[in-house]
Amino acid sequence: MHKNQHLIFSILFLFFFGLKVNSQEKAKHPKNEFRGVWIATVVNIDWPKTAIDNVEKEKADYIEILEAYKKLNYNAVIVQIRSVGDAFYPTELAPWSRFLTGKEGQAPSPYYDALAWMIEQAHEKGFEFHAWMNPYRATFDLNKQQLSPNHDIFKHPEWMIEYGGKLYYDPALPEVQSHLTKVVKEVVDKYDIDAIHFDDYFYPYAVPGKVFNDTASYKKYGSGLSLADWRRANVSNFVHTISTTIKASKPWVQFGISPFGVWRNKSVDPKGSETQSTSNYDDLYADPVLWMDQKWIDYILPQLYWSMNNRVANYSKLVKWWSENSNNTAIYIGHASYKIRGDSDKSWNFMSEIPNQIDYLRNFKNVSGSAYFSAKWFMDKNFDIVRHLEENQYLYPALPPAVPNLKRVIIDTPIVTEYGKDSLRYTFNIKSPLNTKVRYIVVYGAEHISKIDITDPRQIVEKVVVCQNTGTISFSIQAAKMNQYKACAVTFIDYFANESTPTIIDLKKTFKIYSPAQPDENR
Repeated sequence: MHKNQHLIFSILFLFFFGLKVNSQEKAKHPKNEFRGVWIATVVNIDWPKTAIDNVEKEKADYIEILEAYKKLNYNAVIVQIRSVGDAFYPTELAPWSRFLTGKEGQAPSPYYDALAWMIEQAHEKGFEFHAWMNPYRATFDLNKQQLSPNHDIFKHPEWMIEYGGKLYYDPALPEVQSHLTKVVKEVVDKYDIDAIHFDDYFYPYAVPGKVFNDTASYKKYGSGLSLADWRRANVSNFVHTISTTIKASKPWVQFGISPFGVWRNKSVDPKGSETQSTSNYDDLYADPVLWMDQKWIDYILPQLYWSMNNRVANYSKLVKWWSENSNNTAIYIGHASYKIRGDSDKSWNFMSEIPNQIDYLRNFKNVSGSAYFSAKWFMDKNFDIVRHLEENQYLYPALPPAVPNLKRVIIDTPIVTEYGKDSLRYTFNIKSPLNTKVRYIVVYGAEHISKIDITDPRQIVEKVVVCQNTGTISFSIQAAKMNQYKACAVTFIDYFANESTPTIIDLKKTFKIYSPAQPDENR
């Protein structure tokens, strides 16, 4: 198909299909929208670029990723911190990852806690940090010589099942579930993360001619269930345990899962989607619909890695299906930036595919964001698409929305105790709130106090990370960013991603503060 014909078709498709969208709420530039990117570390897909990079280069490359996506107005990074029974942080529960240090079990030299540092850098630049773990995959291949003696395959070989050239933790074993829960709990307890994130690897994808040999576990723990129901129960029990573990430690830390994009096919279940594909329920023994129904997860991020014209699994139909079949959670959509100009589906050859996907999902009121696999595909490549997103879909900043289970009213509003400016910067001192654990302060700017509108993303000037100190929160913004405004507003963002009501400042009148009435504390 000629390029212009494809573009015309896409526009007409969006127009006519969009008319049928349920509960649609078109927002060209949403103020609250999740914009995430997966940073894959396994086999050095995105970062570190090689396993033998020195610490200085590792840090520089990570900051480069953050800066590139900050320029694109993204607001979340999903960083893989455990991929194959290893760790990007110091722990007795797993060896240091060879993808970080070049040798499994070897700490970085000069030493640093990579996870703590990555979180700090991400927050400094305004990103949520989602700690991405692959719980069940124990190895990437069968080469045991490159593994640390402290790896679980040596400490607990009875936990492992070999399948398709890899080793997996047996999801059925109570001791495996207990161990993996400890892994998650340690990260939640020890680190200032915003979320724990699992992807689509539960029971492994089928390998032709191979059998996942969990017969012994099934005989011991099957309890009369069919093999498929038993496997699904193993995964669901684990998801439930992880959910309660996270919330018992830090209620504000989200639990998000990014499942394969198809729950079930309509050919086997009338509730399923119009697809002809591998599915979560029947092939991976994962039931995301149940997890949402039970409120075990805070967001779902289905990997809809197909084009809008795909016949087997159509992106447009799947966005609609997930929108209609999700509840109790935030819904974000996973996009396949890795397929751009590199897939047998020729729709990916057109720069309009990703922008059209974003425009389409924004028609659905309960779909509130996107994530992209993976980071390297908008780094020094696909320049035309990056530029288009900068100038259109992601022209303005956005704040990640509070997930449904964590929405609440912030009692405190910012009390500005001092404001001053000089030729270089505007400086603000704000009284530390009594009732709110503050993650960020957001500053908005307008030409007059009457024009301040914190629902307008065009007015977002800066998102400032808050280092909690007693008494006063102090921060500065470059004068070059503020000089065009005659008024500004400041709000709190709490650890649950809720935003307070604003305090408005007339920048023409030194120390003149406009504060709204406090919200009803009994709401």
